Formats: sequence, structure tokens, C-alpha cells
Amino acid sequence: MVIKILGSGCANCKKLEANVREALKQLGIEATIEKVEDFKDIMAYGVMRTPALVVDDQVKVMGRVPSIEGIKKYL
Repeated sequence: MVIKILGSGCANCKKLEANVREALKQLGIEATIEKVEDFKDIMAYGVMRTPALVVDDQVKVMGRVPSIEGIKKYL
């Protein structure tokens, strides 16, 4: 599983990454986490608002930070 955090590295982007890591830990899932900070690459996903969560190249959330429980549903 490849998880991408799309965003400029702002506080919300960091919070999303922390929530993703905690959700993975709680579920016992191993995954590769990549940060995508280049806006051309972010736009390639059709994302207009960051942060965004991409799981296996499918955009799951954009423009907000989901809770750990919410992230678990996407994994």
C-alpha cells in the first residue's frame, strides 16, 4: 500500500501525516508514506485544496484533516 500526503508541508499536512501513521499503527498495517509537495504533482491528482490523502493513487480526502478513525476507513 502506498499512501501519499499532498500539501506544502503546513501544519495541517503534518497533522494528516501524524494521523495516518497512528491509524496504520492501530491497524497493524505496513505502508509506504510519501509526501508530495510540488504543486504540479498535486494538481496532477485534481486536488485543488490541501492537505489531501491519496491511497494507492486514489484521492480519498482533500481540503481537510480526517480523524484517525476516519482514516482507518480509507485504509
